[in-house]
Amino acid sequence: MAEESQSAVRDKEENKTRDANRWQGIKQSLGPGLLMAAAAIGVSHLVQSTRAGATYGFALIWALILANFFKYPFLEYGPRYAIATGESMIEGYTRLGKWAIGIFVIFTLGTMFAVQAAVTIVSASLAAELTGIALSPLLWSAIILAICIILLISGQYSALDGAIKLIMIVLAVSTIVALGAALFQGGQHEVASYYPNIWDVAGVSFLIALMGWMPIPIDAAAWHSLWTLEREKQTQYRPKLKESLLDFNIGYIGAAVLALGFLLLGALVMYGSGEEYASSGAVFAGQLIGLYTESLGNWAYTVIIIAAFTTMFSTTLTVTDAYPRVSRRMLEVLMPDTFKDKDSLSLYRILLVLISLLSLGVLYFLGDSFTLMVDLATTLSFLTAPVLAYLNYRLVTAEHMPDNCTPKPWLKWLSWSGLVFLTGFALVYLYWKILM
Repeated sequence: MAEESQSAVRDKEENKTRDANRWQGIKQSLGPGLLMAAAAIGVSHLVQSTRAGATYGFALIWALILANFFKYPFLEYGPRYAIATGESMIEGYTRLGKWAIGIFVIFTLGTMFAVQAAVTIVSASLAAELTGIALSPLLWSAIILAICIILLISGQYSALDGAIKLIMIVLAVSTIVALGAALFQGGQHEVASYYPNIWDVAGVSFLIALMGWMPIPIDAAAWHSLWTLEREKQTQYRPKLKESLLDFNIGYIGAAVLALGFLLLGALVMYGSGEEYASSGAVFAGQLIGLYTESLGNWAYTVIIIAAFTTMFSTTLTVTDAYPRVSRRMLEVLMPDTFKDKDSLSLYRILLVLISLLSLGVLYFLGDSFTLMVDLATTLSFLTAPVLAYLNYRLVTAEHMPDNCTPKPWLKWLSWSGLVFLTGFALVYLYWKILM
């Protein structure tokens, strides 16, 4: 009996140790998924999802759900590949051939500045609304980017990781409060009385723009692979594949749920108001906040403006980090003799400033045509999505991928279904734009 009792005690202690180690592993792995969520929960949620609900009521919920569903495998392949091989997807594209890395570089350079300009101008518009300081959109954009640059230069990944975790808590709480108020108090406008026609040129154009960044462009898989490797350096812990995918799923599912929340807010509070949405970012920000407070009461102003600004600032911060990080790795891979032995941190900082300045140049030339910039960036992302999705699938099913880390059959089937979905809608969009 004594021996059995001692054995039971030993088993109990071993279980406790195992549980503690498991929790420690999960804790060390958390971070990159939240960064991805922070990058996702921005223009696609605050602007596009809210516009979808405000313009079409609940009619585009299906598009939001399908975009999240069919993009899932191609974004999941980012952390999967990094954990399985110990390298980023950018190195992986070079393994597929010059054609693959060439496509990725062209698509990245073709969308980079439009994407950063779009997220920055929205953040700048909300900053002006939050502070009441009436500076020009370009100057506010410069201030926002300067803050991001200072944060990233001072702490690089650790500063980004810490800031995003705090911002995501504020965002989640404030969004839940706002949605709860809308559901229980009800908006002043009828939601389900009629739906505008989606299947015309304007409707299809907006549908593609909505799905383009829902929940995030597919090239963000490469960002995620880099963040996964940076997190490993920061913690000195190599996560298991299950731990890394848990981190991804928390961020991805959270982003999808919040996207639905913003669409519902737009439908419940703004749909049927008859308000025309301005192309100016500053005016749009005022309209957005004003319509919420008109229906929910002035008490909601603080909640809505905090939710809106933290959403966009977190997106701007992560995008401002992602493109220099990706560009640095592309240079190191494509021109190893020139850049491989250079100071990696210095190169990152130079690219951080340079890309931000060029994005400000895009804003300078396009002015405050904020909805034009948003729709341009999101549409470009959607049209490039099928090709990038195929590259990511090829990468995780390549010969150099360890057998125990390749996707399960159900994930492969979902990948092929996603390719059909993304390609089909891209062709529909081109049909409507060219022939209709």
